Amino acid sequence: MFAYNNAANAYREIRNVSGLENADPHKLVDMLFSGVLEKTDHAKGLIQQQAIREKGLMISKAIAIIEELRGSLDHEQGGELAENLQALYEYIKELLLKANLHNDIDALDEVHSLVATLQDGWRHIPESVRQEFRSS
Repeated sequence: MFAYNNAANAYREIRNVSGLENADPHKLVDMLFSGVLEKTDHAKGLIQQQAIREKGLMISKAIAIIEELRGSLDHEQGGELAENLQALYEYIKELLLKANLHNDIDALDEVHSLVATLQDGWRHIPESVRQEFRSS
């Protein structure tokens, strides 16, 4: 079983690295959203299993991803939208901290809902807008 886990982890790592190498900025943000969703879903299961240490690790990783998203905002070009996203990312981070401190599954569910909505909107940005963004 140990060898299988190592092989599975190696596969995931290779998949993640190769996905990053071939991703444009739009895809990278989508991958970050997916990462938050995966980490929060995993943390929820860990709370249910009472695996507190591991839950904390998953939530910490989700917070790090949210911080990466927040740090990538362009306030000059993004204006009010960037400010609104900054506030939303701060709120999501607070929910993650609450979930970690109190093993709050409802907070994780709210994070999941918010990030899934962001990701859905992000995925529906028309290609013409994406091309315009790449050109600027």
